[in-house]
Amino acid sequence: MIGREPRRCSGLRALGRRAWLAILAFIWLALVYVIVAFVDITAGTFVSGDADAAGLTYRFNPGGAVALAAMLYLGVALVMGVVDRVWHPPLWLQTLIFVPLTLFVVWFGTQHSTWIVLSWKTWVVLILGYCAVASVTPMWLLMQPRGYLGGFVLYGALLVGVIGIFFGGYAIEQPAYREGALFGGTGGMFPFLFVTIACGACSGFHGLVCSGTTSKQIDRESHCHPIGYGAMLLEAFVALIALATVMIIAGKPTGGPNAIYAQGLGRFVTLIIGDSPEHRLIATTFGAMALSTFIFDTLDSATRLGRYVIQELIGRDDRGSAILATAVTCGAPLAFLLAGGPGQFKLFWSLFGTSNQLLASLSLLAISVWLYRSPGPRHGRVPWFTAIPMGLVLAVTVTSLILQAKGGLASAAGSTAWINGVVSSVLLALAVTLIAYGVAEVRGTRVVAR
Repeated sequence: MIGREPRRCSGLRALGRRAWLAILAFIWLALVYVIVAFVDITAGTFVSGDADAAGLTYRFNPGGAVALAAMLYLGVALVMGVVDRVWHPPLWLQTLIFVPLTLFVVWFGTQHSTWIVLSWKTWVVLILGYCAVASVTPMWLLMQPRGYLGGFVLYGALLVGVIGIFFGGYAIEQPAYREGALFGGTGGMFPFLFVTIACGACSGFHGLVCSGTTSKQIDRESHCHPIGYGAMLLEAFVALIALATVMIIAGKPTGGPNAIYAQGLGRFVTLIIGDSPEHRLIATTFGAMALSTFIFDTLDSATRLGRYVIQELIGRDDRGSAILATAVTCGAPLAFLLAGGPGQFKLFWSLFGTSNQLLASLSLLAISVWLYRSPGPRHGRVPWFTAIPMGLVLAVTVTSLILQAKGGLASAAGSTAWINGVVSSVLLALAVTLIAYGVAEVRGTRVVAR
């Protein structure tokens, strides 16, 4: 959806320039919430006290272990990027060297878990600093090698999840339904159940990645493979495994989603490597680092995309504008996080999931209008294969935004909940504006602003 010129995007061109400006503003706000939610979760993953594990002969800090493993993982990706760029070794050789190194850093992190023990606020600043640097570095240096290595971590986590679910013999400990979780309010099953699993359901962010980063790593369109639908099914499978890590917990789950996922996936890993105290630590660190690799990939991609949006809005693509746009894109999440404090992702997450899926429905809106207006035998015919999912997702996400805006604006002015209410209202206004432009275009009443 993001191109060098607004005229180059057929779907958005069909809605006009004002709609293009509105969607860019919507995209940037959505990306800010992506960054806010994942930075808070990652910083929380890296901060925890010493573990009280029987049978250990050394001090172990779970947060420090994950932090060290994650930092070393990024270092391995950087080395791989330089090696590939300078010496061009065959991919199979790089795989044999760097994939085992990626697994080695998990063990190394558990052995030296006290090397990097920092506060949540310090990690927020450092992670956003990483995002700023990563968003302006060449893709060959970090994004491509990290994405390649992260793919092996992802497939490893999926394999471990399948083994744990089908062969672990774990019982489902959580109830399928909790009394009172039905309609209305921010705790209601509808619509918030449908926007909680953001990317595993319907993701506008993935559409941005396709045009914002994937397209910049290929020479021609024929190099792409038609795997989009299968990739989303795989993402949904990742979400299913994440749910399984919650289902096997007895009683009320404690800790954040990162800790729950790490512990659950770690229990699955021990089925393979053994269940000694040290093995449990390594397995849990692997689970936490697997989550961190996914998050780092999302974070610097979101920051890069936010930079692109601002540069398109100001119409500049020089180095100075890139640095300025990156600073603005990282500065907004930094202000949110420092004002709100740790654990605020619980308030941010629903709005992140809502904006992410609303962006997907708005993308379908642009595509539907473009198909409706395109010349040919189907000109003037409603493309139901895009219009129906657009309507379903739009109904859920708009309802979610209305409820979040209503609840947030009733909170104390300046609080995190109030800020969420304001942002929800802005996103809702932008969405309504885009819908109005879509309807006007279909009716042939659009007035184009040049």
